[in-house]
Amino acid sequence: MKHSTTSRRPDDQNRAVRLVSLWASRHLSQKQFLFVLALWTGIGSAIAAQILKLLIHEIEHALTSQFDVTHANWLFLVYPVVGIFLTALFIKYIVRDSISHGVTKILYALSRKQGNILGHNRWSSVIASALTIGFGGSVGAESPIVLTGSAIGSHVGRLFKQDPKTMMLLIGCGASGAVAGIFKAPIAGLMFTLEVLMIDLTMASLLPLLVSCLTATCITYALTGTEPMFSFRLADPFTVNRVPTAVMLGICCGFISLYFTRVMNWFEQVFGRLKNMYAKMALGGAVLATLIYFFPPLYGEGYNTISLLLAGESSAQAVLNNSLFYGHAEWLLVYLCLIVLFKVFATTATNGGGGCGGTFAPSLFLGCIGGFVFSSLWNSYGFYDVHVPETNYALLGMAGVMSGVFHAPLTGVFLIAELTGGYDLFLPLMIVSVASYLTIHAFERHSIYAMRLARNGELLTHHKDQSVITLMSLDAVIDKERPKLTADMYLGQMVQKISQSKSLHFAVVGAGGELLGVVNVNSIRKIIFRSELYRMYKVEQLMQKPVALLHTTDSMQAIMDKFAHYEGGTLAVVRPDGTFVGFVSRARLLASYRQVMKDFSEE
Repeated sequence: MKHSTTSRRPDDQNRAVRLVSLWASRHLSQKQFLFVLALWTGIGSAIAAQILKLLIHEIEHALTSQFDVTHANWLFLVYPVVGIFLTALFIKYIVRDSISHGVTKILYALSRKQGNILGHNRWSSVIASALTIGFGGSVGAESPIVLTGSAIGSHVGRLFKQDPKTMMLLIGCGASGAVAGIFKAPIAGLMFTLEVLMIDLTMASLLPLLVSCLTATCITYALTGTEPMFSFRLADPFTVNRVPTAVMLGICCGFISLYFTRVMNWFEQVFGRLKNMYAKMALGGAVLATLIYFFPPLYGEGYNTISLLLAGESSAQAVLNNSLFYGHAEWLLVYLCLIVLFKVFATTATNGGGGCGGTFAPSLFLGCIGGFVFSSLWNSYGFYDVHVPETNYALLGMAGVMSGVFHAPLTGVFLIAELTGGYDLFLPLMIVSVASYLTIHAFERHSIYAMRLARNGELLTHHKDQSVITLMSLDAVIDKERPKLTADMYLGQMVQKISQSKSLHFAVVGAGGELLGVVNVNSIRKIIFRSELYRMYKVEQLMQKPVALLHTTDSMQAIMDKFAHYEGGTLAVVRPDGTFVGFVSRARLLASYRQVMKDFSEE
């Protein structure tokens, strides 16, 4: 009886899915059913976002609410290490899979896995990031919750057996719903999906994304109220004579973004060279705990610091609480500059040591501090008599660094406007975001999320031709059925073996399966039909060295380039160790390209 109870759940779920699918097929069109799936995805993403925020808040409050703000606390040296340790063990022994770089995993799933994201990502990122951030990890909760939302969308698509293109769209719905839900920012959620995940903007994709964003936002409103995430009051409207300062702030934000991106990549490589998990935990915990002890604003997401800086100069002095600088307001700007310098090390140490978190919150945190410091220095040492309000420019800096780090100026503009209700600063938000994006784009073509995949040719982009090539799979176009030849075969044996094949190219392999050469039937046509020569020639005398080889590790763009460079219509594919896999023909490659283009273009 106990066995039947445990085995009933999957059957009950499958039965419910079949009933829903049957009802939908009778009463809804495919597009209408997609809206229903987007609605469910938005609900799931919003609830997951609120659970994560609640867990982080409760853990952080329980650990730090009793701290005396007038001096540094030695527990800052303990909590971050404990958080990294717990998270790393949770990932290694319970999840048993990598869950870091959430947005990068989504981009990879879109480009190489037909929208399939592992099921554990629906909950594992929530628990791991709550432990990491609650105990002081200097990262954001947004990337983990975006991965969670995308995993929910992917699961919904698999549950109802949707095609790969719809799966990709549902992943976008989950990501946009997560951003909209956690920030109460529906337009920013939409823009994030279009700019960062690079989902094409068509009517077929826009409406489901909007449904998910609006659903997630409404769920969040119902649970937490309609107030913006940060309280901001515009006391000094933007004027035209401040345009030059907005441009300069944007350029500064671009360089802050460039510094953050480059140093993070370098420091990640330091952790990558450490093969022992406990060595990574030790290094990450030591760096993070030391930095938080000297600079407590690095603890957690940093949203409390943002609130203080947006509230004005008098409140900004509270940033020095719990630190060795407490009571020394004259050192505030130096203190903030040091935080800008060290934040990237704290963030990378958190993830590199085994924690789980993203760069949303760090980019907002750095932007707010950067804008505040810029405006304070400008008002003290400005080149011409134009006052710039610190609170306004702290808000503008948030948009600038986010736009630079993510290469997403529209996301930066709308997110900050919706986060703070600062719609009156829409023009300077656009100026700072565009200036920051253009500055970093001159040095880095891809965002911090996309550059890892772009190096391997695995990034889906808005360039349709490039995206189609990225979506293609090498394994799908390899012909593995052709007979294999050995070097010691006589011509007669070879003819007998290939007589039933319509192909012209055949591989000559060694005892270990390594590729020795290729026989082209066209090049031996003069002797292949002369039976008196069948015992005079061996395959080793007839085979040729391949003009080019394809490798299983090659990107589809590299494969296309090889076919364009060499005149041969067929190329052999080998593994990195030289083992022969099969052949790829130009005709088969182009046929696959045309089919993927057709599927990709249909609405």
